[in-house]
Amino acid sequence: MQEVNGVKVPFVPIGGVDGIKPSPQISTPQGKSFDEVLRGELDGLKFSHHAQTRLESRNIQLSNEDIKQLSDAVDQAGQKGSRDSLIIMKDVAYIVNVKNRTVVTAVDGDKLNQNVFTNIDSAVLINKQ
Repeated sequence: MQEVNGVKVPFVPIGGVDGIKPSPQISTPQGKSFDEVLRGELDGLKFSHHAQTRLESRNIQLSNEDIKQLSDAVDQAGQKGSRDSLIIMKDVAYIVNVKNRTVVTAVDGDKLNQNVFTNIDSAVLINKQ
């Protein structure tokens, strides 16, 4: 039998008779933390497959500034507690799921005048050209 501190034990402790050795320090990688990467992913605006198809088929081009304005509009809607928002910018209507920050669809031109939008709880109008 093993003896630990003067006591005979019928087993060997996990760390052996000398005790558990401290584990070596793991160095943290340099660069962005997990929280920063996660926040960047959550803050970004996403486009559903349906929205991407609509943008392409209707030849709707979005510049980086347009995407920033759309993202800011989603932020505004989110601050008011919106879930699904209609965002109108440059004669194009976007339906956006605010919680997921996802553009669900886009409508422009004549279709914009002939549409009824349902299941939205807010509207944001962007007048910047």
